[in-house]
Amino acid sequence: MTMLLSVSDVSISYGKVEAVRSVSLDVGRDEIATIVGANGAGKTTLLNAVMGILPQHGRIAFDGRDIAGLDIEDRVAAGLSLVPEHRELFGTMSVADNLLLGAFRRPRASAARAFERVYALFPRLKERRQQLAGTLSGGEQQMLAMGRALMGEPRLLMLDEPSLGLAPLIVADIFRTIGELRAAGVSVLLVEQNARAALQIADRAYVMELGGFILSGPADTVSADPRVIASYLGFQGEAAAPSAG
Repeated sequence: MTMLLSVSDVSISYGKVEAVRSVSLDVGRDEIATIVGANGAGKTTLLNAVMGILPQHGRIAFDGRDIAGLDIEDRVAAGLSLVPEHRELFGTMSVADNLLLGAFRRPRASAARAFERVYALFPRLKERRQQLAGTLSGGEQQMLAMGRALMGEPRLLMLDEPSLGLAPLIVADIFRTIGELRAAGVSVLLVEQNARAALQIADRAYVMELGGFILSGPADTVSADPRVIASYLGFQGEAAAPSAG
């Protein structure tokens, strides 16, 4: 498989504190890769470095090109996009205007196509396009944050905790949309504390603890690892055990 994103031996520090140490990661074309792990493991830090928000040591290549010298806007233009954990919407602007900000580097015709695509993925956003973003529900705000990122027509969408604080039915909708994006040719790098949901949808998985990867491989293999079951999925064999008496 051709890799769209390749992170090689990357380390990230906050001053003298090393938050991520010597990690390597790949995301293939038309693939969902997930990073699971507890709070503080370094997952968000890694996404921010890939996006150019944080400096890093090591190599980050996108579509075969070293992007170390690119600023955030140029990474977006190259096809990278990040939906941050806290969404960072403009609450006093309408849904449509928030979306339009995501297409600031696109010609008008391209932006019009992007609107159609986002509204097809998230019909609720079309219904609420004139509504202020700050008045949306949590699930709708997550849809809007994803839609804004998709307005730039990325080839790789990075999602930081998209299910955080959402009701289970909304979480199911979000993950169903992530699967639709892969089918439409958008690769996804997903950081998610809901390990069960993430591993079910992903092709490739990485388990992060204390700034490093302790396990990686095909998602079905990672999800079957006893360490992952014990730490992130819970004991799954109990229901299948024969009842006493």
